[in-house]
Amino acid sequence: MLCLTTPARCLPIRGNHFGDAVRAKGGTSRIVASGMWGRDEAETLARLGAWNQLIHCIRGRIEDIRNLETKLLRRMRWHGLAKAGVQIRHTAIACDMKRSLKVIVIPMAGQQQKHP
Repeated sequence: MLCLTTPARCLPIRGNHFGDAVRAKGGTSRIVASGMWGRDEAETLARLGAWNQLIHCIRGRIEDIRNLETKLLRRMRWHGLAKAGVQIRHTAIACDMKRSLKVIVIPMAGQQQKHP
């Protein structure tokens, strides 16, 4: 018996931009799957769990950062919403810049630069 739980309408529509960027850096593009094809249901669910486990580890770290921002926002309610909003935006910008630096700058540091 075939087991399929992912309808076609749930597949990503973003295009290949993000996947191509990951492959250009030598990585593997992964998207959380809600189902897989398979003849044996237990084997299929085991493969699905193994596939999603790596993704959940990475997403968990990102969600920890976002949860910290939410906690800071709750603490800042005594200082006023305007100050709290600015702090949250600055934290988000800092996290995004740090992640961008890891993706762009660090791999370039390993390459030798030629000076004219």
